[in-house]
Amino acid sequence: MSENRVMTPEEKELLQARHRLEEAEARQRVRERKARTRRLIQEGAILESVVPWIANIELDALKRILEGRLKDL
Repeated sequence: MSENRVMTPEEKELLQARHRLEEAEARQRVRERKARTRRLIQEGAILESVVPWIANIELDALKRILEGRLKDL
C-alpha cells in the first residue's frame, strides 16, 4: 500500500499553480478552436455567397475544383 504523505504548503502551492496553468492553457485551446471554427464558417459563407451552386456539390468535388482552379496562385 502507498503511504499517505502530507504535502507541505509549498508543494500545495506548486500543485495549485500547475493546475491553474493547465486550466489557462485549456481555455486558450478552446478560444483558438472557436476562433478557427468561426473563421471556417465565415469563409464557407463567403464562398457560397459568391458561388451559390457550390452548396449543391459533394465536398470531394468542391476540393478538386478549388485545387484545379487555385493551384497557380
